[in-house]
Amino acid sequence: MNLFNRFFEKIRLIRAILFEQNMHAARAFSCRLSLPDMSQQMSFKELMKVLGLGAVAFVLGVEWLNWLKRRLRDSHGPLKEVLFFPSPQVCVEHLFIHHKHFPCACPLPHGVETSFSRLLVHLLSARMSLDLCVFSFSHMELSRAILLLHKRGVVVRVVTDRDYMTITGSQIGALRKAGICVRHEMSSAVHMHHKFALVDGRKLITGSLNWTLTAVQSNKENVMVTEEPELVGPYQKEFQKLWEANDPANHKPQCTNGQLNIKTYGVGK
Repeated sequence: MNLFNRFFEKIRLIRAILFEQNMHAARAFSCRLSLPDMSQQMSFKELMKVLGLGAVAFVLGVEWLNWLKRRLRDSHGPLKEVLFFPSPQVCVEHLFIHHKHFPCACPLPHGVETSFSRLLVHLLSARMSLDLCVFSFSHMELSRAILLLHKRGVVVRVVTDRDYMTITGSQIGALRKAGICVRHEMSSAVHMHHKFALVDGRKLITGSLNWTLTAVQSNKENVMVTEEPELVGPYQKEFQKLWEANDPANHKPQCTNGQLNIKTYGVGK
């Protein structure tokens, strides 16, 4: 009921403003009229009234469409999407270069939506921040997406596994070289085995998928994408807990066989 009250209160305010403006314009115009033109005052006032009513109708139409759009969006509830892998190989170049004048010349199928392309769309929707927890990260296109977000000014934070960040093909080094803040699990006794991302703190991407070419193209994997606050909230807390626990500033270098071990890849930004 409050929504409707605010809606109609806005209508009354708009009508009052338009009426006052129209009357002011009519008085100013009538003062400039000579006596022979006095007979035209009524037609002018009627014209202004019609224009005012037309403006009110336009404003009401826009307000109603916006209200209907919000109602339809809210009726569907928060975003919920499930993606299954493996995903067929298709061209995803259009997701990275929107202003390209000529179609991509690669031999892969074009204009086909897949689970992987949907994953990229969700990741590239980030405007403010991206928090990423990933066990193994070697997929070149996913790395390209993260680097593009960083270039756009999106604040990217990555927590990864201590051992898997250094395997052949890992993209973690490329992220760190670009200036992206990366921290790894400091304990050698456990693995950082999470695979989830938080887009702008409101969209959760999680599932079994490691960010590797094998996982995307060959494995039976799943990814869930949701904006359900009850699900997003706990992942935000988990990420922040891992981020703070693996701050290299809070860990002293370890000695092995009398030699200082300074193997610390985390960047404490």
